[in-house]
Amino acid sequence: STQPAPAAASASIVGTSIPRLAVATAPNASASEESATSRSVESARRNLPLALAFGAVATASLGMLVPTMLALAAAGAGWVLALSTFNVSVQMASPRWVVARALALYQMAAFGGMSAGSWLFGFVADHHGAAMALYAAAAAQLVGIAAGLRWPLPRVSDLDLTPRDTWSEPQTAVPVEARSGPIVITIEHRVPHANVSAFLAAMAERRRIRRRDGARDWTLLRDLGDPLLWIERYHVATWLDYIRHNQRRTRADDANSAVIASLRPEDYEPVVHRRIERQTGSLPVGRGPDPREIEPMTDPTRSS
Repeated sequence: STQPAPAAASASIVGTSIPRLAVATAPNASASEESATSRSVESARRNLPLALAFGAVATASLGMLVPTMLALAAAGAGWVLALSTFNVSVQMASPRWVVARALALYQMAAFGGMSAGSWLFGFVADHHGAAMALYAAAAAQLVGIAAGLRWPLPRVSDLDLTPRDTWSEPQTAVPVEARSGPIVITIEHRVPHANVSAFLAAMAERRRIRRRDGARDWTLLRDLGDPLLWIERYHVATWLDYIRHNQRRTRADDANSAVIASLRPEDYEPVVHRRIERQTGSLPVGRGPDPREIEPMTDPTRSS
């Protein structure tokens, strides 16, 4: 078949909830102007999948060369603009420290979707004809548009992913190096009984943030002897990972920190403990020789 391009593009983009881009506005622009600009950009972006669907249907229906070429041009423009817009959306919706990995996953999903969509289009076209394959691709694209309207992604303009840059490496009484570890972190919170439900909801978001930034085995503990004491615990592989973990916090995470702070007593500050795991079988470098390592002077043949 010579008509797989619109359907392959549709199959690769179908089912994607289109995120909303942050709109660059002048510092003195009003909120209403920014909202109107955002809506106009969002409306234009919603029309891109429609252009793909229109191009697929028109290509399958029209029997004349010129109208078909115009339909293919509309579908191709929608395809290129949609892919480039997704590329920008992924970069704007990702923190700076992870943007390369996010782009890699996006590229893998996009080009993998193109390959799978091309195979699926070829299969349908082989068994039911190219026109039916184009109709199916247009229908799938419309389903994707409806899914994006029903389950929209959060507005990127509402997320400030700028690093906080307020954390500094703490001084430790025990000397540590970058590769020292594992490092275990415990944070003690005191929460009144009336705030427990709200605290648990806020800590669910805190768990997501911690794990996103590299924490492992995050848990929340409640002291059985002191019911007001809650302990947040997690660990990282090395001291360097702990530093990176804290440097990855963004300004968007400040809202969660503010909620947790509001649920504690006013005069209480969380107590942070940083510990390093040590195996009981590992001894310091200056240890004495093990008896098994002493030359057996009484048994020169080492028969025992």
